[in-house]
Amino acid sequence: MDSKMSESLTVDAEKQHQQTLPVDAEKRQLAGAEKTPSVHPSTKTVVGSDKSKFQDAFRVELDASDDPKQLPPLRKWIIIIVISTSALCTAFASSCASFTEEGIARDLHVVREVGILSISLFVEGLGLGPLITGPLSEVYGRNIIYRVSYFLFFVFTWPVAFPPNIATFLVFRFITGFCSSAFLSVAGGSVSDLFENRKVASPMAVYTISPFLGPVIGPIVSGFICQNANWRWVYRVLLIWQFAMLSLLIVIVPETYEPVLLKAKAVKLRKTSGDDRYWAPLDRREKSLSRSILESIYVPFQLILYDRMALLLDVWTALLLGILYLAFQAFPIIFEGNHGFSMQETGLSFIGIGVGMVIAVACQPLWNRFNARMREKHNGHPPPETGLIVGQVGGILAPIGLFWLAFTTYPGVPWIVPIIASVPFGAGIVFIFTSVFTYLVVAYRPIAASAMASNSALRSTFAAVFPLFAGQMYDRLGTVGATALLAGLTTLMAPLPFVYYRIGHRLRQRSRFAVKT
Repeated sequence: MDSKMSESLTVDAEKQHQQTLPVDAEKRQLAGAEKTPSVHPSTKTVVGSDKSKFQDAFRVELDASDDPKQLPPLRKWIIIIVISTSALCTAFASSCASFTEEGIARDLHVVREVGILSISLFVEGLGLGPLITGPLSEVYGRNIIYRVSYFLFFVFTWPVAFPPNIATFLVFRFITGFCSSAFLSVAGGSVSDLFENRKVASPMAVYTISPFLGPVIGPIVSGFICQNANWRWVYRVLLIWQFAMLSLLIVIVPETYEPVLLKAKAVKLRKTSGDDRYWAPLDRREKSLSRSILESIYVPFQLILYDRMALLLDVWTALLLGILYLAFQAFPIIFEGNHGFSMQETGLSFIGIGVGMVIAVACQPLWNRFNARMREKHNGHPPPETGLIVGQVGGILAPIGLFWLAFTTYPGVPWIVPIIASVPFGAGIVFIFTSVFTYLVVAYRPIAASAMASNSALRSTFAAVFPLFAGQMYDRLGTVGATALLAGLTTLMAPLPFVYYRIGHRLRQRSRFAVKT
């Protein structure tokens, strides 16, 4: 999900660069030429008077027969559902370990805190993986990245499901997180590949909810399995799901990335026509793959170090994701300790967060209409700060939900009340993430992919660290004090979208990375 919007912007820019002259103009320019280049009938061309423009006559472009946007609507939706379910499985794998710590500690002979590392290491892998998969996808396309990464995700889960010792278990948890990260970084771009801008909102909403619902579904399933079977069955069920998704990815999902499709078409034309002058933009790629990977690694950290606006927004989303993953340790303390819930009942307590997330995504049509009014008001070019308005709503909802949750964790309060309190927190998470992602992509358009990568790396680090100190914090402060502390931290960050909405334009003028308009 992290680079879907930046990839969409990149594709749109390439399309603008590939505009062609009218057919009649081409005919007039070619009239009287002593030698006319042999151009394949399915290839659109741009012909000029100088040598470089003459060479553009062999630059290939997509037509209706090979453009992914021209696929039948039913097939496009099937592709989106397969990709979204694969992303859901990846996010599920991050949190399904939430009820396995006791079994790991018992069977692999470690303390419970070591078992918690199974979540932390997987999430850290999710954060670091996009630094590699992003540049690779720009060269080799989305489809090969999907298939290879999911195959490795499936293969390396076997040592997790059948671990001989704790070291093997933890190492492969990190590796599986790293390998599966493509579906939280590259997959969103497939949505923009398949749908035009005016139709992309609904399929993008379907994909967007998947990485958020996954961490909520994980403890629900894990709680039922761990109470009624051995903890290893959590990962065996994951293996079955992975195999099903890998099969569907291979059979159903085609390549949709336009630069790679153009390169394949150029290769085919060179082979069928015997003319080596046909070319695609990737054939003349100036930047090497190694340089792209190095930039993918160091530019995001430059952004964090030198741009305070991006840093604070990244910290805001990192704090929220850290709290969400801390809940996997806090909810058992709250509901098992104070309300006597069983393991599977505690897993079901996460439904409140999931309901809030679904409600937030269901509000997307309202935000689409609001954004349309903003475009009309600003002649089609609203400032990036308009994207922060949805974050203002989320910034209010998240602290309200956490404070409500904090002061209803007493044993005397009915158990349904704190679960209802988690609904606005779940909605606030989606609103805030949507707002920050949109702002980073638009405000830092020249380095949008790096802006999203820096956000991914920082929030994954918070999500990896927060569960490690949850038990000690709740033991020392109690359920009310610890949850109220988290609510207070989100309250301190809540003014960010309001402040940046007012002064964001001035801050962008002084930024080394942001757009100035």
